[in-house]
Amino acid sequence: MQVLSELVVENYAVVDRLRVRFHKGLNLVTGETGSGKSIVVDSLGLLLGGRASADMIRSGESRARVSGIFEGNAGVSAVLAQAGLEGEDEDILIEREILSSGKSRAWVNSRPATVALLRDIGIHLGDIHGQHDQQLLFDPAAQLSMLDSFAGAPAERIPVTALFKSWRDVTAKIVALESSDRDQARLLDLWQFQRKEIDAAELRPGEDVELEAERRVQQHAGRLLESAGAAFEALYDSPDSALAHLRAAAKRLDEVSKIDETMVPVRQSLEPAMIAAQDVAYSLRDYLGRVEANPARLEEIESRLAGIEKLKRKYGNTVDGILAFREDVAAKIGDIENSDERLTTLREEQTRLAAQFEAAAGKLTAKRSASAKALSRKVEEELRPLAMERAVFRVGMEAAPWSETGADAVRFLVSANAGEEPRPLEAVASGGELSRIALALKTCLAGPARAGVQRTLVFDEIDTGIGGRAAEGVARRLKALAAENQVICVTHLAQIACFAEHHYRVEKLERDGRTVAGIEELDAAMSTEEVGRMLSGQRLTTEALKNAEQLIRSARATL
Repeated sequence: MQVLSELVVENYAVVDRLRVRFHKGLNLVTGETGSGKSIVVDSLGLLLGGRASADMIRSGESRARVSGIFEGNAGVSAVLAQAGLEGEDEDILIEREILSSGKSRAWVNSRPATVALLRDIGIHLGDIHGQHDQQLLFDPAAQLSMLDSFAGAPAERIPVTALFKSWRDVTAKIVALESSDRDQARLLDLWQFQRKEIDAAELRPGEDVELEAERRVQQHAGRLLESAGAAFEALYDSPDSALAHLRAAAKRLDEVSKIDETMVPVRQSLEPAMIAAQDVAYSLRDYLGRVEANPARLEEIESRLAGIEKLKRKYGNTVDGILAFREDVAAKIGDIENSDERLTTLREEQTRLAAQFEAAAGKLTAKRSASAKALSRKVEEELRPLAMERAVFRVGMEAAPWSETGADAVRFLVSANAGEEPRPLEAVASGGELSRIALALKTCLAGPARAGVQRTLVFDEIDTGIGGRAAEGVARRLKALAAENQVICVTHLAQIACFAEHHYRVEKLERDGRTVAGIEELDAAMSTEEVGRMLSGQRLTTEALKNAEQLIRSARATL
């Protein structure tokens, strides 16, 4: 069992705050036109992941909030567990808040959640059918999805979609390669010249940085030799050098330490300084041996740097940049030289994917064809008690260009009158007929409750354009659906309202100078009065009340 048990709405449209408890079975919502009946449907849609808008917020308020409690979490546990939101309580609390900025926030079991998660949960919790959904019946893509849902084919669509995307990507690569080959062939000579010019320079990564450093040394060789020589002499080579003084100090401390052992650590502290001075002196000696003023070498460096600078102006700011340009050019040349081989490989891949797609799409088509006949029969059966006994409903299928959904096009065809050929739904169905066809389809697609799991089915004015016997047929079908699912239905027809197991009235009131919408659950007497009002209008007459009592008795007697 999985039903909506409580709905709380705050600062939404003309609602200040309302709290309503729903029950299992058939819950019918009635009220005057414009009283706000559809607010119940719209707010429930927000809990199931519907689109939020700042326009929904009650005038003068900064935010609107909707919350709902669903009893039981059958079918939802896996989704909640994957999101890390599974709780110990069997009930599910869903909350949605809309801010004046247009943004919204959501919580599941008092923990933050995404709207995408609400949609994932909503698939298991309920299904809302409003007047907008009837227009979707005209959309071939929506019709195809309905057929697949009835056929249980979503699993078969997954490989079809994946194969089509792969085939489309490979096809796009072939087209791009064929068109680019013609353009790139004209650039081949230029690319080959550029690669040859760079290769002739025999560049090494970082060579320009090394040469710049060496040039600076050559340009200042005299000063470097003079300064380094003076440092070596002051540190090591002169009789009055720093190292000579350190050694003299060390000798004196040795004498002191022999007499006073407390000075041994002081003598030892001097040792690292002597070693460091000696290491620096040796390094200076080696440096003086390396540095040599060589005008010929300087000229060679200047010439090499000039050649590199010429390449930099063409191909990059550094030697590494030039080499990267060379690799890019080489790759382009390789692409052209190997394009025939690549095209052959891609075409083989295209052929393989096409064969796999055709096989997978063929299985999907076969399943759809069998299910199309079954769905046609079931919808016709559902239409008979809805005062459309002679209606013919067909799910037409024909081959279509390949797409992510396969290779089929689906059209719903209907003939409402005997002797007429079935034609596209949008061409022949009136508003009332469309409402009944929508209900019949919804019934077929909803199916029986699985393993005792109920869902909340919401119908917003499914009775548009009908009346009389057709309205009674719709009411009986809603009642039958309510035996296996919780049904919440907004209606304006007394013929449907009299079948209510739980009846709610929405009305507008004035409070503190502002209009607010409220909802209350009606007891048996109040329900009878509401049905009477729906029959008579604003003023409830005795005749209308008696008629209402008769309608309710008749509805209960025939169930």
